[in-house]
Amino acid sequence: MSKSQRTLSKKAVFHTHFFFRKFPALPYIFKWLVISIIIGALAGTASAGFLQSLEWATHFRESHLWLIALLPVAGFLIGLLYYYQGKDVEAGNNLLIDTIHNPRGIIPFKMAPFVYLGTIATHLFGGSAGREGTALQMAGAIADQLSNPFKLDKNERKTLIIAAIAAGFGSVFGTPLAGAVFGLEVFLIGRIRYNAIFPAFASAVLADWVTNLWNVKHTHYPIDFIPKLAFLPILYSILAGIAFGICAAAFSKMIHWMGSAFKSGITYPPLRPAAGGIIIALAVLAMGTTRYIGLGIPVIVESFEKQLPLYDFVLKMVFTIVTLAAGFKGGEVTPLFFIGATLGSALSLFIPLPFGLLAGMGFVAVFAGATNTPLACMLMGIELFGAECGVYVAIACVVSYLLSGHNSIYTRQQIGEAKNKRYENQQDKSISDFL
Repeated sequence: MSKSQRTLSKKAVFHTHFFFRKFPALPYIFKWLVISIIIGALAGTASAGFLQSLEWATHFRESHLWLIALLPVAGFLIGLLYYYQGKDVEAGNNLLIDTIHNPRGIIPFKMAPFVYLGTIATHLFGGSAGREGTALQMAGAIADQLSNPFKLDKNERKTLIIAAIAAGFGSVFGTPLAGAVFGLEVFLIGRIRYNAIFPAFASAVLADWVTNLWNVKHTHYPIDFIPKLAFLPILYSILAGIAFGICAAAFSKMIHWMGSAFKSGITYPPLRPAAGGIIIALAVLAMGTTRYIGLGIPVIVESFEKQLPLYDFVLKMVFTIVTLAAGFKGGEVTPLFFIGATLGSALSLFIPLPFGLLAGMGFVAVFAGATNTPLACMLMGIELFGAECGVYVAIACVVSYLLSGHNSIYTRQQIGEAKNKRYENQQDKSISDFL
């Protein structure tokens, strides 16, 4: 190399060094943009395939109702799969949360196909479950495989899993803003990890975009009439929020209690979902309806169109708790949407607000209370129902969040900041080190 070439090389290094000193965030942005593009593409594609499979399974089951009689067999096979091959991924969403708190080994990739197969089987044969758990676990398992190629350290792996959760949630529901905040909010009650905000939003938006590119459609729920803000509508919204918070806490407590009951009563794990399948199949046969199994999207849509009876939300709670506590796969969130929306619609019997608005408030508020993610749920309400209902949705979510206590469907959630002084002694003192 000649002297002039060496001089030019030194100048280039100097200017590059000066440029990055002037804009220190650029290396971070570039690195995480590349990772987020990969996560978005993979998680969005996985969600698209999963949603299409789920739609097929639902239609096939409704056209061949005899399949519900095989739910115990499907449960036994799911139990066998996880007992003999999937013990290290059986924790599901709680494994993702544990990895954010304390990253250890790479999440096994098999989590993605296992939860996919388990969820499709659950829906095909008539269990009552959701889809968010599957989307989150597929995204998390896929994304964590990037840890070694990108040489991510312990803290960067935390950010990676947060971005994956955001991508999975945002793409499976078509709510990228809510997905991003959910990823930042779900693992630590009362705190948000702001140093992951860019990867979370980038991954969620890109994953949702990729899912849409696959021509997958999401359900939207129009609210016909929203009253003007005034003292009485606000008061009614608070009362509704109290009901939603109590419902959320009851669901969280009951699903954990039922899970413990199955474990203590049936020692061989594969028999637990088999027993749960027998209960669900007999209940469907006795009632003569499939209204309370599967995702329940038609009933959710119905709750926005007319006033529903009070027993709808109770029966969906029972079917979902038995299904998931027994060991079937899926998620709790879409059933929580069903429970909240039907409860809200029924509350219009007592609370003088439009049933469509109450259904929308319950849709997100019960979810907010059961997962301790009020900010994500506010954004979800706005993304799904429009900004006009934003204040009412926010009131319901905040009240539900406060009234539900520190109960959660995710047992590995930790308390970053207590909701009030009564719970301060429950805080994990190691959280400050984590943050």
